[in-house]
Amino acid sequence: MACIEARGLRKAYGKTLALDGVDLTVEAGRIVGLIGPNGAGKSTALSAMLGLTEFEGELKVLGRNPWTERDRLLRDVCFIADVAVLPGWIRVWQAVDYVAGVHPRFDRAKADGFLARTAIKRTSKVRELSKGMVAQLHLALVMAIDAKLLVLDEPTLGLDLLYRKQFYDTLLNDYFDSQRTIVVSTHQVDEIQHILTDVVFLNHGRVVLSASMEDLEARYLELVVGPQQVEAARALRPIYERRALARTLMLFDGVARDRLAALGEVRTPGVADLFVALMGPPNAGAEGAAA
Repeated sequence: MACIEARGLRKAYGKTLALDGVDLTVEAGRIVGLIGPNGAGKSTALSAMLGLTEFEGELKVLGRNPWTERDRLLRDVCFIADVAVLPGWIRVWQAVDYVAGVHPRFDRAKADGFLARTAIKRTSKVRELSKGMVAQLHLALVMAIDAKLLVLDEPTLGLDLLYRKQFYDTLLNDYFDSQRTIVVSTHQVDEIQHILTDVVFLNHGRVVLSASMEDLEARYLELVVGPQQVEAARALRPIYERRALARTLMLFDGVARDRLAALGEVRTPGVADLFVALMGPPNAGAEGAAA
């Protein structure tokens, strides 16, 4: 059974379509990056998965309709949004007590173990902690819950690079296993692509791309060429092109590596580069370069 399955998922706010017929399948045991520009529908999609907003179409999360079976679903789902959601007045030990009291699958010993590896004092109030420490506290609370699905919506927003790296390293090393699924929405694509197993690109409420990282590496290639090889490379119909100093960078879909290697340096594109290429009009970069 798929962890998340959507067919024709639609959500409108007045005349604005936030989700426009989304078809999506997320298998269990995957780490999926939900990526898109502001207003693409990412937060609406996550809200629908969590049972926080009504929707049209079909949506099953862990085999349940999240809108009509939210109470039962949330026993198996955890959610981290902006780190500021923890109230500033609460003390660390009170936050642990609260989650232990409301969630039947919370393991206090695990939470204490995670917190013991940080500089967080149990008597500190949340407002006295740095943003990075609040993120660590929130993650410790969530990782101590035996959940099947973890949903992250910009979980490291406002954190410095060190805390962002620690957050994802902890998530990968101390939480994730083949029985759990993680869906993460973030603008910091370059920092998380090493942990992703799959990516979903959303734009204007529609899925532009849904693929595993292995499929992306097999399908897309990046070519860097000098001025003498630009026209020959363009003849192979790149989907995107931009200039980088004295050279030109092109992105190709489904072109054999050996054909490209004869023209210049071939490499696997990053998720961010692929996102930029696919979010714009077809071959927009090439058209601009040729103009």
